[in-house]
Amino acid sequence: MPILYFRIPSSMSARTHWYQVFRAKKFYGSLILATAIALTSGCSWFSKGDKEKAEVADPTISAAQLYDEASSSMRRSDYGNAIKKFETLEGRYPFGAYTEQAQLEVAYAYYKYDEPDSAIAAADRYIQLHPQGKSVDYALYLKGLANMDRGDSLINKIAKPNLAYRDQSILQNAYAAFAELVNRYPESKYVGDASIRLVKIRDYLAQHELYVADYYMQRGAWLAAANRAQTALTKYNGSTSTIPALEILIAAYKKLGLETEASDAAQVLKATRTANNIPAPKA
Repeated sequence: MPILYFRIPSSMSARTHWYQVFRAKKFYGSLILATAIALTSGCSWFSKGDKEKAEVADPTISAAQLYDEASSSMRRSDYGNAIKKFETLEGRYPFGAYTEQAQLEVAYAYYKYDEPDSAIAAADRYIQLHPQGKSVDYALYLKGLANMDRGDSLINKIAKPNLAYRDQSILQNAYAAFAELVNRYPESKYVGDASIRLVKIRDYLAQHELYVADYYMQRGAWLAAANRAQTALTKYNGSTSTIPALEILIAAYKKLGLETEASDAAQVLKATRTANNIPAPKA
């Protein structure tokens, strides 16, 4: 432990009153004590980290012990240490009784550790190694969740942005994972939440088509706008963007001079509003 030195301020001359000296000594004594305690605590923290490294490095540690320690780290939300121990377990005991579960749980640990790309890679690896595994449904669910978190910055985690304006390939990958889960494992306990997320993702994807369609409308690209609105209607039928898409489609057709098509779309819009008890906006 290093020796700490503190210089007494030069303003404290020999004429300084005795109680000022006493108070100064008391202050500096307290400061030295507090610093010593902090350093001692720091030493204990370092010792704990060194101990954990030593445990992982110990070649005699069993698969069961590694798994238990990794699980304990997970319960403490110490995901970094859990990842190390799960991966150490798999490396040392690739065909052990705990390996398959460790391969699955490391994917969740990466997800909680805010490393979605690593979580997706780990989930994919589990699915490839255990195509008939009992937890493939969970791996697919986790893969979907991690895809939805990809590209998130710290600010995005605090104030979630509208996913309709994000990279759509991320949402499409999430949709594919959730859809595979629902189709392959209809009895899975994760199907309920995955189904809700599928509906939300379809809405986000449809909103993105409207976002682009509106962009084209503002720039006079009527045909491109009509095509985007049509995509929102056909590819994401039944989404919350159906009525706005029809409105854009009608406006684009009118700009293109396609009165018949505009009239047909207007009839569809009227029927859609009636079926959903949505009144037409006042002129």
